[in-house]
Amino acid sequence: MKLYQILLVFMSFSLFNCAQKKELTTENFVDLTKYSGEWYEIARLPNSFEKNLKCVTANYSLKDNGGVLVVNKGFNTENEKWEEATGNAKVPNPEKPGEIRVSFFRPFYGDYYIIELDSNYEHVLVGSPSRKYLWILARTKELNSEVYKNYINIAKSKGFDLSTLNKTIQDCNI
Repeated sequence: MKLYQILLVFMSFSLFNCAQKKELTTENFVDLTKYSGEWYEIARLPNSFEKNLKCVTANYSLKDNGGVLVVNKGFNTENEKWEEATGNAKVPNPEKPGEIRVSFFRPFYGDYYIIELDSNYEHVLVGSPSRKYLWILARTKELNSEVYKNYINIAKSKGFDLSTLNKTIQDCNI
């Protein structure tokens, strides 16, 4: 039931996000092969589809059709169960590879903008043009404090309100 709620909320986010788009610059080059694999969520702005989740990960893998399979996973501290959501991602405009669209409930897509990406694909800052959604992800459960501060400064400079930013607890053995 919780997964269905996550998908319903994401669908709503997708619909309302379209009406609130503001320009948000993204990376000019993203190699989806290098981007593939597991990412740990380091921090996020609160959102209803991740309520009560810790140990959140996102796994991206390339599909034969050029799209990306997305599997998000997290441990719900309220019901003490693992939850998983599977979706699809695509790059609608090859000239803007950092502007990715993700769907967990087709045909509705939400914005997944790669704002800042480490050249070694070890950490990334992702957000939405509405500035309501923001994530800091890394290949490891912890992120160097200087890198974290840099991403915070970038997000602030892009107009994100970080007063409610939460660091994600990553204490599960996964």
